[in-house]
Amino acid sequence: MAISKETLRINEEIRVREVRVVSSTGEQLGIMQTRDALRTALEQQLDLVEVAPTAKPPVCRIMDFGKFKYEQQKRDKEVKKKQKVVTVKEVKLRPNIEDHDFNVKLKNAQRFLEDGDKVKVTIMFRGRELSHPELGKQILVKMANILKDMVTVEREPKLEGKNMIMILSAKQHN
Repeated sequence: MAISKETLRINEEIRVREVRVVSSTGEQLGIMQTRDALRTALEQQLDLVEVAPTAKPPVCRIMDFGKFKYEQQKRDKEVKKKQKVVTVKEVKLRPNIEDHDFNVKLKNAQRFLEDGDKVKVTIMFRGRELSHPELGKQILVKMANILKDMVTVEREPKLEGKNMIMILSAKQHN
């Protein structure tokens, strides 16, 4: 849970009469009047921060709030950095595609999958080509079979309007 300025009350914002106080070193100072706890914090030139407002009595910690906020932002940034954003890349083909062009598109799809992206393979039909959707499906199945060791078919080939779409995602390696 990310603790933000909005959820934490500090110093004079703490409106309860008694609080359980923890020192800046983590030592329990016990239950004391809020004004006494605030005085103790100010003597150390630190802030009194309510860290557990739902406890009875609320738990407050004596700390440097600015430094705490900075550390929190650093942790949040680290967590965000570790998250991988999966994007969907698209490879567009035609039902009567030549082998060389197919191989170029296949290499592109492989590269996208290795980068951790999902690949949307689209066969675009024009005019009378729509009367033979099985040709498009053959090409999509061929691509899925060639890549079968590294992908899972997330969505089977399906005709949508004038396009046939299949979505592939990289297999998770444990």
